[in-house]
Amino acid sequence: MLQLNQQVLRTDLAGMPLEWIDYRGAARLYFLDQVAYACGDPLFLLRGGTNAITRVQSRLEIHSIIATYGIHHALNKLQDDYMPPLSNRTLFQRDNHMCMYCGQHFSDRHLSRDHVRPSSKGGADHWNNVVTACVRCNNYKAGRSPEDAGMELLAVPFAPTHAEYIFLMGRHVLADQMEFLRAHFPRSSPLHRRLARETPA
Repeated sequence: MLQLNQQVLRTDLAGMPLEWIDYRGAARLYFLDQVAYACGDPLFLLRGGTNAITRVQSRLEIHSIIATYGIHHALNKLQDDYMPPLSNRTLFQRDNHMCMYCGQHFSDRHLSRDHVRPSSKGGADHWNNVVTACVRCNNYKAGRSPEDAGMELLAVPFAPTHAEYIFLMGRHVLADQMEFLRAHFPRSSPLHRRLARETPA
């Protein structure tokens, strides 16, 4: 059974992913007549008041993906030079909660952000220079490069596109939402391989 905190994926008219919203935000967009069309599976059926004349109760079905009218502030995030904000939560999601040095999976509290080129040596706090590392490996590496520390980096860090970032920001992403978002990932996205491994045959 779906929880009320299940997120709805909002897109523009062309189907470009924009953001996650809750069912209240989706209902508001329906009320304002901003929803052009819906796709994906039905998530919620909201029931309202009963019409005094027709005696029919109002109903609103909210789907997992809704396309909306209008000019969206998120559209500037689709430019080639757009860089999503970096946070530990999305970094850990990008790297699948796996330490990029020892290869083990950990919970958030046992993970940290490691700068491949150390900050002390001019390394930027940027998607292309940070990886997920367990606290133990990060402490061992300290202010050294992986080569100087004798550690092998298991994957090349990358900056996610806006569609990839929307996926990383999602909580409890449903199968139909996942399929929709994957269609917007670059063909070369490392997330394709990871999600293929996680998806049952």
